[in-house]
Amino acid sequence: MLEKSWLVLDAFRPSGGPIRLIDVAERCHLPKTTAYRLLTELTAVGAVQRRRDGYYLGRRLFELGSIVPLERDLRHAALPFMHDLFEATHETIHLGVRDGLDVVYVEKIRGHESFALPSRVGGRLPLTCTGVGKALLAYSSPAFVEEVLSRPLRRLTRHSIIDAKQLEESLGQVQASGLAYDREEAQLGGACIAAPIFREGAVVAALSVSVPLARFQPTRLAPAVKTSALGISRALARSLA
Repeated sequence: MLEKSWLVLDAFRPSGGPIRLIDVAERCHLPKTTAYRLLTELTAVGAVQRRRDGYYLGRRLFELGSIVPLERDLRHAALPFMHDLFEATHETIHLGVRDGLDVVYVEKIRGHESFALPSRVGGRLPLTCTGVGKALLAYSSPAFVEEVLSRPLRRLTRHSIIDAKQLEESLGQVQASGLAYDREEAQLGGACIAAPIFREGAVVAALSVSVPLARFQPTRLAPAVKTSALGISRALARSLA
């Protein structure tokens, strides 16, 4: 029952709603009667809301998600530095963590002249196609990196790296410089620069600045991103003291 309930909640990706009963049943491969019963039970506990145009994820899930320890502590430590980085660049700032083969965005500050980006808070993108993802991947365990390189690499644009050897070389450059780059690999016309965030010696997140390719100035952005990521790492270390 718990597994089926989670399937129903997962069917609300990526928007959180609205979604119709028939859509839930089809996405979860459940009979309509079972899907309706599960939605009714989830509505009763506040995990789902029902409105005229369909079902939505409920506020109770937001309340629970906001107190997940790692993400809560990470956001608390990172937000002051993210705001400082935003004030210095006026560009879009991302904070992301790894979940499986993806980066999940836990915070985002939009730039004043923001352009279309595929990222959103709570959303996920492939590790291999994003600056944040490559910053996370480069400092992951060798066994995990080897696993990623052994799989078919996903493509988001014609610039996405789909050759394992090329990606391995790119990750080596990240380790050498402490910075990861994405030039139109996740979004045509966009670029970003990212740096890893560490806690107790392990990479736990990454921070990035995303800009239109025409405004991409790595020599100006790189020091700011690296300094902000280092500040977050130090703030996380102080929280453990």
